[in-house]
Amino acid sequence: MNLKLDSQKLEWEYPCEWGYKVIGIDQEKVRTAIEEIVGDRSSAITPSNSSKTGKYHSLSLEVGVGSEEERNEIYEALKKHPAVKMVL
Repeated sequence: MNLKLDSQKLEWEYPCEWGYKVIGIDQEKVRTAIEEIVGDRSSAITPSNSSKTGKYHSLSLEVGVGSEEERNEIYEALKKHPAVKMVL
């Protein structure tokens, strides 16, 4: 694990793998959004959970990031995509 505990503040060592849960209504559109945003970075997308009614679907994304800025850029791009309802 690339984690340091320094005076109660967590610090990550980059590059590292980062995980996101990406939630939306149409699983294929969410997958396409992830692929567009991640581009040619090393990544893995796997199906996760669906809501009881089947309206919402989540995908797990593991992606290699080189810096905190890159990690935040991916998060913000996913969050702003119209196919994505929520990013965790």
